[in-house]
Amino acid sequence: MKTKAGALLSSIRIDRDTDRKISIQLYMGLKEILLSGGVNPGERLPASRTLAKEIGVSRTTVIDALDRLTAEGLLEARVGAGTFVSAVLSGRRATAPTADPRYASPAAPRLSHAATHAQRHFAPRAWLPHKSQAFITALPALDLFPMAHWARLSARHWRTGRETVMGYGHPSGYHGLREAIATHLNAARGIKCSPDQVFIVAGAQQAFFLISALLLNPGDPVWFENPGAIGARNAFVAGGASIVPVAVDDEGLSVADGLGKAPHFRLAFATPSHQQPLGHVMTLPRRLALLQAAEDADALIVEDDYDGEFYYGNQPQPPLKSIDTRERVIYVGTFSKSLFPSLRLGFILVPRGLVNTFAEVSASWLSGVPTATQAIVTDFMNEGLFATHIRLMRRAYKARHDALVEAMADFSDRIDLRPTASGFHTVGFLPDAADEERIVAEARDKGIVVAGLSRYCATPVGRKGLVLGFGGVTPEEIRRGVKTLRALPALAG
Repeated sequence: MKTKAGALLSSIRIDRDTDRKISIQLYMGLKEILLSGGVNPGERLPASRTLAKEIGVSRTTVIDALDRLTAEGLLEARVGAGTFVSAVLSGRRATAPTADPRYASPAAPRLSHAATHAQRHFAPRAWLPHKSQAFITALPALDLFPMAHWARLSARHWRTGRETVMGYGHPSGYHGLREAIATHLNAARGIKCSPDQVFIVAGAQQAFFLISALLLNPGDPVWFENPGAIGARNAFVAGGASIVPVAVDDEGLSVADGLGKAPHFRLAFATPSHQQPLGHVMTLPRRLALLQAAEDADALIVEDDYDGEFYYGNQPQPPLKSIDTRERVIYVGTFSKSLFPSLRLGFILVPRGLVNTFAEVSASWLSGVPTATQAIVTDFMNEGLFATHIRLMRRAYKARHDALVEAMADFSDRIDLRPTASGFHTVGFLPDAADEERIVAEARDKGIVVAGLSRYCATPVGRKGLVLGFGGVTPEEIRRGVKTLRALPALAG
């Protein structure tokens, strides 16, 4: 099989009903593609016979057009190799399409009411990072991921039957992975569940959109931690929810505040294992109060356990789902933090009463996650590699957390860092007089990424702060990052 037959140029159209010569039409069509960036400098064009057949003209016509473009310096003919796009084109291409008065002022398309509402109420969300640096919050320790094991498992699955890895997978998820997740949740998180309650999705964000689409009507009140996770909030906004900002204190989401604002809520969103972004762990009394409030209101709770695997304090509090005796909690997990983000792999553990609904919806309009990816993660879990990786990461994150606490110890007059017992980010509160936006901007100019606490707030919380990630960088990089923070003019003592 030839692998370098040249670029596909099938967009060229020949009008045989016009008086314009076919050779001129072909020449102009090729020239437009070359100048507009349709092919890259150095890219090989198809052989004249191939191009003639694909466009439906004679080979003589093709050769004539190619010769003219070569004479103009747009193409290069290499003896024995073919015809290539000239390197000089990189400096001659137009930066924008040719202006056409018919499209000078395109009319804005009409959006649905839901989309219009969402655009008005979306919270700004920064681009998700792909490279680790101090103090990014969204990335795990990519430097410690066991790539050799992953490559071995990947190779194994891509050598299996083509139908297995290339065909459509089960819309609810690969059964082996659903079983592995149910087993892990039972043993490691104390959650009693069966594989049929587990639905595989393309990351936690898709889970929130799916939950919103299935369970919320426009205007339904949703308790939401304030400050809280931006992506999840936007998912519920997209579903038309009425977001009810609920205060967060040292014990987690304030149930009393939620009841005071919206006692008849439809849904509550919480991150009890490691509050996003404050880092608190919800206390057991507060968890029980939240479950009771949901029972009284006939509401459901979405528990986002995005990095709850990484608890390194004393005995951890159980997940909310593990003490949910009345089937009120929808548990959402992701492999973006426990493995790596580009997997785009998460899961929803639904109450038994919703299993048939989620199964029907998955079969009706979800396409599922690539089967090979799910199968690799399944083996990673079943061979004990996942458990080993989690243990290693807990030790690493504790060391990195401790490095941050130590480096910030004598900086508390300017940043009041709050230690955490899980995850890989925490918050540092700022003095009331501090300029949060200026600090964020100065840090960015120095190559340091910090997020202002206000970014996570649906309504002001009366405090200023910085959200600091420590999991994706080494202790040495953390210490250098703190040194850079100390030197910022906006944080000068």
